[in-house]
Amino acid sequence: MSLRSCRHVLAFVAAVLVACGGSTKGSDEPQTAKEKLAREEKASGDDKPTGSKSWGGWRYKGDRNACFFETNGRCFKTENAACQAARCAKPKKCSTTGAAPAQVTCK
Repeated sequence: MSLRSCRHVLAFVAAVLVACGGSTKGSDEPQTAKEKLAREEKASGDDKPTGSKSWGGWRYKGDRNACFFETNGRCFKTENAACQAARCAKPKKCSTTGAAPAQVTCK
């Protein structure tokens, strides 16, 4: 083996050792985006558990596959069924606003 090829081998081995020696096991930096978000939430003082989501004020009740009208947190296929569930008093009438699902209220 010549001296020149020996230098190339040593340079290659040194490069591999430098590349492998840069592990971050001892550092306190997050390794993934999920870890980073969890640390940011914890630092901001959020009380909700990591990974929890807040989707709004009501959850589906009733037939989820045909939720065209919603009143009091329940889903209905037809406007008539939603109006009956709203139980509007005599002077007030059933009205719908919005879409997907339409909100049924008494006005």
